[in-house]
Amino acid sequence: MNSTSDLLLWVAVPYVCLAVFAVGHVWRYRQDQFGWTSRTSQLLEHRWLRWGSPLFHLGAFMVIAGHVVGLAVPDTWTEAVGITEHTYHTTAVWAGSVAGVAMVAGLGMLCARRLLTRRIRLGTDRSDKLLFPLLTATVLLGITATTAHNVFGPGYDYRETVSVWFRGLFVLRPRPEAIADAPFLFQAHALTACLLFAAWPFTRLVHVWSAPIGYLARPYLVYRRRTAPAAATAPTSAPKAGGRTGRAA
Repeated sequence: MNSTSDLLLWVAVPYVCLAVFAVGHVWRYRQDQFGWTSRTSQLLEHRWLRWGSPLFHLGAFMVIAGHVVGLAVPDTWTEAVGITEHTYHTTAVWAGSVAGVAMVAGLGMLCARRLLTRRIRLGTDRSDKLLFPLLTATVLLGITATTAHNVFGPGYDYRETVSVWFRGLFVLRPRPEAIADAPFLFQAHALTACLLFAAWPFTRLVHVWSAPIGYLARPYLVYRRRTAPAAATAPTSAPKAGGRTGRAA
């Protein structure tokens, strides 16, 4: 039997967060289409953004891909295509470490840029003040859990617990007991991720759904430099044939 706290943390909270995620996006799109943007501040500061943004986004894409495989794909599927558990975990740990380092480095640059640049700090709104700490906590908890248990620790197979709980939510067969005995760091990472999904529609993260994919197939635009028109020269008059110049008599 699951306790009341387990049902609250691992069934009620995730479903509430997913409902807010879905309904919030509909509300945001209908009420704030002009605010559906990442609100770039490149014109205010670009040196830190030049390195921080690519590192963060590249690391985020790798982390998301790793989570999709690790949480949504059962271990029996990967074994069926010839990927052993040892191979999977070794690849996941090292690839995840690289992705985590890139994501943390990029996120650190973006946060430092926002804190240290006065013009950007003054432009930080309430949604950013919620998003950046929550995103930072989610990322750091995930990296700490992986490092503590699977890099320097004895190892923990989250695919037998956390993944089972995650898939159960989406097939409407929640299994809170699968994550109730997981290590604290994995539980904290899962809860902060749920809160991040609930905050998603009300922050700049909505720009993820507006990726300019059409830009890849857009024809080239040719730009020409505007040049000043050549100065018009006054025509010179030539004397008529047989004409004579001189002083009048």
